[in-house]
Amino acid sequence: MYRILGLAILSVLFFNCNRKVASLTKEAQLHQKADKLAHQYIITDGHVDLPYRLRVQNFRLEREYIGIPVETAEGDFDYVRAKKGGLDAPFMSIFIPASYQDGRAKLLADSLINMVRSIAEAHPDKFAMAAAPAEVEANFKRGLISLPMGMENGAPIEGDLRNVAYFHQRGIRYITLTHSKDNHICDSSYDTTHTWNGLSPFGREVVLEMNRVGIMVDVSHISDSTFWQVMDFSKAPCIASHSSCRKYTPGFERNMNDEMIKRLGENGGVIQINFGTDFLNGEMSKQNDEMREELNKLLEKEGMKDSDAGAQPIIDQFVKDHPTLYADVQTVANHIDHVVELAGVDHVGFGSDFDGVGDSLPTGLKDVSQYPNLIYELLKRGYSDEDIEKMCYKNVWRVWKEVERVAAEM
Repeated sequence: MYRILGLAILSVLFFNCNRKVASLTKEAQLHQKADKLAHQYIITDGHVDLPYRLRVQNFRLEREYIGIPVETAEGDFDYVRAKKGGLDAPFMSIFIPASYQDGRAKLLADSLINMVRSIAEAHPDKFAMAAAPAEVEANFKRGLISLPMGMENGAPIEGDLRNVAYFHQRGIRYITLTHSKDNHICDSSYDTTHTWNGLSPFGREVVLEMNRVGIMVDVSHISDSTFWQVMDFSKAPCIASHSSCRKYTPGFERNMNDEMIKRLGENGGVIQINFGTDFLNGEMSKQNDEMREELNKLLEKEGMKDSDAGAQPIIDQFVKDHPTLYADVQTVANHIDHVVELAGVDHVGFGSDFDGVGDSLPTGLKDVSQYPNLIYELLKRGYSDEDIEKMCYKNVWRVWKEVERVAAEM
């Protein structure tokens, strides 16, 4: 009897072990498929802040030029990591801080555009410029990473409508109408001034001129009232190049609420999900803010600023005792799920904000090498290969081509 019982126990253990191995094998196969799809499909990302990051490093290190981002430990983007992650068309953000809305904006925009072009020129075997979907596709076939450009903040238009066509000629293919402050085009989601209660009279002209020349209107960063006016004025679908769902960050106007996501979809547009923890999890963002405030009070009590040399041991110990909270790749997929539920799978994409959100990126999506982790999570949730191809690039391509079509008609 004991012999039979022993055999039965061994049989159960063997069965459970086989199930576990089968499960692990299935998971490994899914990871392998995710990596394959990441390199089989074009991946476009709506917002990578590499140019401004390089500019800041230039000043910090007092160098004229920090070098071409082929392989580096700095930041979230370089060629080697992008190739590993399957990233093919990161929109280079021509970021104009609100502080440059004093007549210096166009000059800064031109210098950052020149920087992006210099990257492609210095390494023609790795990077190439791209101003249309067909150009990205041609570069992809040659194994090159395309560098399309979007301008974050319309301040460089500087009140002259002719500058819209000028920046189109320079390669800009979307413009985020403003950034952290109201500008001469519209109100910002971060500002409480409500200068125009939406678009300015000039801003309405800018939207139509962007339609006319073929530049996508980017609704990230703008106030809610501006968004609704853009939806009424634009003759072409729009994008949110790096925004997430307000459902998970209540009160954070920088993200989009459900009604806005639905309307963006009804207009044929796409929301590209931002990967920053502050954009993904409101509760974590609140707790991180509280910890920063506690640290500041501690330093103040000691009569120090965080820049003081003697403050570093205090900061190090505080961070050890109060680790920063991060969202994860599953949270990003939750936002994608929510958009799909509201607007459909044709209206969502990736807009990481790599190099723009600092040390707040989610676990599993810390740099451009990790897109396969997100694709794996989407596969695990039952999304088809076709769905994932749409999220990777086809949804954005549809908007981009429709903007070009509208421009040709106008």
